[in-house]
Amino acid sequence: MALTSLPFRQPGSTIGRLLRCLIAGIVLAAVAWGGMLQAANQSVQGVRKEEGGFDGDAPTAILTEASSGSVLFEKNADELRAPSSMMKLMTAEVVFHAVKQGDIKLTDEYRISENAWRRGGAPAGGSTMFAALNSKVSVDDLLHGAIIQSGNDSCIALAEGMAGNERIFAADFLTKRARELGLTRSTFANSNGLPDPGNKMTVRELSILARYIIQTYPDFYKLFGEKEFTWNKIRQQNRNPLLNALEGADGLKTGYTKEGGYGMVGSAVQNGTRLIVVVNGLEDPEDRATEAKKMLEWGFRNFETRILFEANQTLGYARVFGGESRSVKLSSPEPVKVMVQKSGGDRLIARIVYSGPVRAPIEAGQRIGVVKVWRGGRVAMETPVYAAESIGTGSTMRRAIDGVSELVIGVFRAGAEKL
Repeated sequence: MALTSLPFRQPGSTIGRLLRCLIAGIVLAAVAWGGMLQAANQSVQGVRKEEGGFDGDAPTAILTEASSGSVLFEKNADELRAPSSMMKLMTAEVVFHAVKQGDIKLTDEYRISENAWRRGGAPAGGSTMFAALNSKVSVDDLLHGAIIQSGNDSCIALAEGMAGNERIFAADFLTKRARELGLTRSTFANSNGLPDPGNKMTVRELSILARYIIQTYPDFYKLFGEKEFTWNKIRQQNRNPLLNALEGADGLKTGYTKEGGYGMVGSAVQNGTRLIVVVNGLEDPEDRATEAKKMLEWGFRNFETRILFEANQTLGYARVFGGESRSVKLSSPEPVKVMVQKSGGDRLIARIVYSGPVRAPIEAGQRIGVVKVWRGGRVAMETPVYAAESIGTGSTMRRAIDGVSELVIGVFRAGAEKL
């Protein structure tokens, strides 16, 4: 039907008839080739099972495996909520990154302003490092105060020291960095998670952030497992209840505000496997600790790592535009792994997702898209895929044929969208 609208279709014209034949052949080839691609990219399947498997009470929650990013359980994982003090993870990451980049040093000292002292210190009545007014505190100590003691004054001092004030820090440091890390929905209005309508995060993005911190800053990550810190002669215990309640627990952060409820980002390692749990919106601190511990124990007890594709194994193909070959092989330099239930009851489907066709020339190792693995109706994990070979630019005729093919497919697509 869509072919009738093409301007070069002229009844009685030999060129028109040849073009129609050529276009019809291209469309049929493209449809057939696309079917083969889809079949190739749906090659990983398992036994169908009921979704779920964990009975949780938290309004929002997610459980992931740190190495592969596999999602083992999720509940309202993309619902935006007040992150409370869990938002301090974003401030910590910004500081870690600045130190790693050489923009600041751990020995740099920032002054505890009246604003930091009054809004985040002892007068405020919230979690605090108890830093003295007008004192100078090193970045290293401020990090200890923010992470171990959940000091609001620590975070404000870091924000003011790095950006001049909290609003600039929230916009130009936290938000900017969050977008660089792929946290597309998180918003920030201050440095510490104190109540503000502008502070919103999802448990999924908190999990992504926690995973990034664990993998990128192993030395800094050790701070999250320290059980106490003393400042201004005041010794405070780490607020993370998992550190003393679960084998292998070593992070990360708790949080509470009236708006957000009780939440936690926690992590533990058992038998070489690290899991990350995030819960939020609970009404009681004991429920928060119980829920997080129960979810981690369920994950360790019921799941194990499986390799779906070996490193450099051909995962599928992407269509090429204007190349000496019509397709390019795709692979991953690392094994593609996913956490599956030990019972073998998972039903997994893997698909390659990319924007295509990919324009030639293509270099070997060029990132093309991602392979996504679904468990039931939810994405369990995704990882980048790359061109496994180089594809040079094709002939003028090859590029012309591909151009006509894309034009026709585009017309069919536009027509289908109107149906």
